[in-house]
Amino acid sequence: MALHDVECCDTCQVHEELVQAVNAKMPDEDELYDLAELFKVFGDSTRIRILYVLFEAELCVCDLAQTLNMTQSAISHQLKILKQSRLVKNRREGKQVYYSLADEHVRTIIDQGREHIEE
Repeated sequence: MALHDVECCDTCQVHEELVQAVNAKMPDEDELYDLAELFKVFGDSTRIRILYVLFEAELCVCDLAQTLNMTQSAISHQLKILKQSRLVKNRREGKQVYYSLADEHVRTIIDQGREHIEE
């Protein structure tokens, strides 16, 4: 989209009080960076598919691979990213390692995204 395709003001008049009020509420750069990084994790359809499966049940890598028709290696790679982003957690039971959603925020984020695209 070219600059001239965007509606702009006819004159340049900065509303200083409004700008200051908005800047006062703006998170710091580190927090904005972390937020952008979190949303990058949601930018992969395989990771979204894994999260949807984990909405329904706690599963091991073998079960996830079977459910999504993928290799265990591919699933493990994506789970590592999801775990680093604190979107999933795991627990060991004997020789099995089970994965689940880290908390209900994960479901909320995905549900909000779905609502937005379905409008």
